[in-house]
Amino acid sequence: MKGMIGLLVTAALGVGIYLYTLKQVSPGPGIVATQAISTTGVQNDLIGIAQAERMYFTQNSTYTDLATLASSGTMNIARTGRDGYTYTAESTGNGFTVTARYTAPPVEMPKRVDPPHWPTYTIDQTMEIHQGD
Repeated sequence: MKGMIGLLVTAALGVGIYLYTLKQVSPGPGIVATQAISTTGVQNDLIGIAQAERMYFTQNSTYTDLATLASSGTMNIARTGRDGYTYTAESTGNGFTVTARYTAPPVEMPKRVDPPHWPTYTIDQTMEIHQGD
């Protein structure tokens, strides 16, 4: 009997630790795990586009738009978006800004469930990704 009680106490502790740990690894408030995967891919695309902008600048002494980057062969990312995000690039004489905005229609959520938050991401010639709302 003592062995059975000890086993139950050990199992209860194990389940408690498991549930506590599971709650700690959530991606963040308003973000689900699959969304975190998508936004990581978007951020990686932004880095790739920014690297292409820098390479284009080295070759041509100017920054350019996404269409020119793709047609010149400088950018190896053929897509203009990912998982509902759309990419745009704005260039000036001495800099650029690449923006990723969520443009897909909102997904219907069950009652009393908040829809996920889809932030806007930007990157510029400093190669730093900034998150906006």
